[in-house]
Amino acid sequence: MKPVITIEYCPKCGWMLRAAYMAQELLTTFTGELKGVLLQPAEISGRYIVYINGNKIFDRKEAGRFPEIKELKQLVRDVVAPGKDLGHSDKTSHS
Repeated sequence: MKPVITIEYCPKCGWMLRAAYMAQELLTTFTGELKGVLLQPAEISGRYIVYINGNKIFDRKEAGRFPEIKELKQLVRDVVAPGKDLGHSDKTSHS
């Protein structure tokens, strides 16, 4: 069975568009690997947590920041499709 990603976001903080953007990126990148992405409004203010099948893979409060889309794709890939090449999202940036 294909995994479901849940993005729990704070609607009071105005983070629905950020969650929708990340959902779109994940669905585009993992077309054949995911059952879907669920956007779930949080009942607790300030919450932005990403889960795969109920297992937390990223928490904004714990990290002290939002995930970068590249980072989120890598976290998802490591769970749902470990051998998948993410192209430019796998390359490290040069400073």
